[in-house]
Amino acid sequence: MTKESGAIPTRIVWSVERLGVEPADRLLEIGCGRGVAASLICAKLKTGHLTAVDRSMAAIETARERNAEHGMAGKVSFVETALAELDRNAGPFDKAFAINVNLFWIDPRRELPVVCDVLGPGGQLLLFYEPPSIAQRSKARELCYANLERHGFSVDAIFEDDIGASPLLGIVARPIG
Repeated sequence: MTKESGAIPTRIVWSVERLGVEPADRLLEIGCGRGVAASLICAKLKTGHLTAVDRSMAAIETARERNAEHGMAGKVSFVETALAELDRNAGPFDKAFAINVNLFWIDPRRELPVVCDVLGPGGQLLLFYEPPSIAQRSKARELCYANLERHGFSVDAIFEDDIGASPLLGIVARPIG
């Protein structure tokens, strides 16, 4: 895996590997950016579907272009919206995930109830980060953990890895109840 030299960024490859995408999964990507993770995920889907959201219309347009073939095959839909404004009937999703979306460690009080509503029974929220340092990784881990528990999630697993100079963090959580 290389960093970001035209190849797929390490954090995205690492994150998608840990998602454990199954061919029939229904996934929600929060903050899809230019659609790089969507390309990797759609290649694994057969009957499943990815709904990818981002607040930026420019990002959504780029993601749609990058994934036009997957869109025509019905594997992916791109939606310009903030997570807090997502249609709560959009699910149910087996997995919701975000890569380097800081709101989960800053203040997710508006967004986490939406995630609870759109996840199906047994659904998971997976958060992935590539902080600038190991100290920042520890801080992000602690803040995410506290926010998730405060807003009705239990943390099932935490992954940490160091690939080259990249400290990586993954958190797997489920809604309680």
